[in-house]
Amino acid sequence: MQRPATLAGDDPFAVAAAAGIHRLAIPTPFAVGRVNVYLIEDDPLTLVDAGPNSGTALEELDRGVAGLGYALTDIALVILTHEHIDHMGLASVVAARSGAEVAAIDRAVPHLENYSLEAQADDDFAREVMLRHGIPEDVAAALQAVSNAYRGWGAPVRVTRPLRDGEPLVLRERTLHVHHRPGHSPTDTVFHDRERQMLLVADHLLRQISSNPLITRPRNGSAERPQALVQYLDSLAATRRMDLELLLPGHGEPITKHRKLIDQRFALHRRRADKIHGLLEERCRTAFEIALALWGNVAVTQAFITLSEVLGHLDLLKNAGRARELRQGGRSRFEAVPPRPS
Repeated sequence: MQRPATLAGDDPFAVAAAAGIHRLAIPTPFAVGRVNVYLIEDDPLTLVDAGPNSGTALEELDRGVAGLGYALTDIALVILTHEHIDHMGLASVVAARSGAEVAAIDRAVPHLENYSLEAQADDDFAREVMLRHGIPEDVAAALQAVSNAYRGWGAPVRVTRPLRDGEPLVLRERTLHVHHRPGHSPTDTVFHDRERQMLLVADHLLRQISSNPLITRPRNGSAERPQALVQYLDSLAATRRMDLELLLPGHGEPITKHRKLIDQRFALHRRRADKIHGLLEERCRTAFEIALALWGNVAVTQAFITLSEVLGHLDLLKNAGRARELRQGGRSRFEAVPPRPS
């Protein structure tokens, strides 16, 4: 008996599949779970993201592509949405097997092509930031050991087609417009199919969880770290202005009401900033002390993620004149700024 065609109500990705964009859920070693990569049936046959560098991930990618009637050797273009290893780890393997071009935003090229050196520089910066903001030495050392252990899930890849913000990436049946959306990472990029009102968003916007705007080292010669959350909120505002029917994320299910979801994210960050401001009104604190007050032991086991969250909201408060940073002896503490008398 022939199986009836899958209805959109049965499969949240059915609308995308009908447009030739097929989600493959690839396993990762991370708490976020599987990563969504997308095979676009077009000319060239295109893979958006590749999954982490592991034998298990490669087997599932190979099996998923085969289930759609292709082989990895048929892929002619790999598009990378950003620099994180659960998205770029297998890109070099796919490119080596198929001879595919590899496309990524120009800002990502140094990191992707010099992955090991860049990852070490990121770890060194992360350690410095953690110690400055009150994380104990033994916790910082343990987190660095974990990061080193995970490093093998990424691999360097040569980018043969650097992309510029705003340029069109033309396939035979569709054009994907390239938009840089920094915040979650410095290199987050979304790809807009204007005709179908679809957006490949990777980790820029996720339906079930709020993307982490992770703190990163400066890459423009500046001595100050980028304000990741400030950048992220600006990027979300730009995406909110787009007319979209379907957003295809890097984890979880598709998004259909992006403005409502983005407004919820804006409200979440306002509430968190207010809560942190309330903690500072009680007393001066380090960023790590704030994280402990908000999340308890999670601030130890996931110290860098929670520290990134706190520092992002402290940036918002400092920019608004509601908090200030006090630096002494290589350490930072934060205090609330009293409101001006009316």
